Amino acid sequence: MKTIYFDCYAGISGDMTVGALLDLGVPLEHLQAELAKLQLPPQSYGLSTSRTERRHVGALKFDVAVHDHHTHRHYGGIDAMIAGSSLSGPVQERARSIFRRLAEAEARVHGVPVEEVHFHEVGAVDSIVDIVGTAICLDYLGVEEVYAAALPLGGGFVETAHGRLPVPAPATADLLQGLAVHGECGPGERVTPTGAAIIAALAAGTGHRPAMRLERIGSGAGGKDFSDCPNILRAFLGSAEQEWGTGDGIVVAETNIDDSTSEVLGYVMERLLEEGALDVFFSPIQMKKNRPATQLSFLCRPQQLDSLARLVLTETSAIGLRHYHASRIILERRVEERQTPFGPVRFKLVFDNGLLLRAAPEYEECRRIARERGIPCREVMEQVVAWQRAGEAAQ
Repeated sequence: MKTIYFDCYAGISGDMTVGALLDLGVPLEHLQAELAKLQLPPQSYGLSTSRTERRHVGALKFDVAVHDHHTHRHYGGIDAMIAGSSLSGPVQERARSIFRRLAEAEARVHGVPVEEVHFHEVGAVDSIVDIVGTAICLDYLGVEEVYAAALPLGGGFVETAHGRLPVPAPATADLLQGLAVHGECGPGERVTPTGAAIIAALAAGTGHRPAMRLERIGSGAGGKDFSDCPNILRAFLGSAEQEWGTGDGIVVAETNIDDSTSEVLGYVMERLLEEGALDVFFSPIQMKKNRPATQLSFLCRPQQLDSLARLVLTETSAIGLRHYHASRIILERRVEERQTPFGPVRFKLVFDNGLLLRAAPEYEECRRIARERGIPCREVMEQVVAWQRAGEAAQ
């Protein structure tokens, strides 16, 4: 799976994101040709790139020369423009999701319906180019998953169309909710609304580095120079591989429950697995006041945590969960259908660097055959395994 990790140690903005992605190998001509599908007013903007340095570290600077400084747009108009373009489906989906997050943040800050949000800075041509351009570049690079480092909060004040606002600006602060942040940086606007919206809308996880086979690194320069660090966004592009010796990032979530029935816990296990949890298990524990209880634990992908945690908090008496990121070493697995004396049966095959280690029939398949034929499931499993071993010996 093609994965990108944005190292936002200095912050993130729309132009820094596009600059880093172009530095990874996206041709500027491709970006220009795809952006033309938006049918923005002719000659309303121009694109350029240049090599530059921030505190003696090289990076690519992406610039949008805007020739139309007066047209502000509503969210509905921007969304309709993207949806009505000839851009590919994945590009449209990503771009529209970013603008949707921006609109929702602005709506909450100003107390108006999302459909009535009137963008100023983020509705200008350069922001449209940054957001749609990000989606175009990610699609060109074949990126399937996005991750980001914790975002710096910055400090001080910034001048906007709404006047002088504290950093992070209200809309930016709203977008940062649920994301990993830190205050270990100097003053200044380190994360713009566009940058925050890109991460809020696209990132499967923030605050940790995903395991990947690193291929290339792109660097996008910001417009300012900071005294504490180079104002550069780094984009790490690679492939997340499930091979022996490589990490596979997951989240472990758990909660202690002493007042939910066994029926409720059994139901929650079923629901968690149905919703995509990698595993669910119970452990007997002893809580305060000597009360026997159950620890409910589940494993999931980072992007699944919020929805699965809400399921647990809704369906059980738990009032909170703890969670942490973990790495695991796993073997390659795949399911293959094989012919047996009972007909076709799905087998789980396990490999190590391409070498088949073992093959076992899926339990649900053996259970189905046992019920259909009225014989013990144990006998079905034993016969299928014996048939499998005889076939391997014959080879």
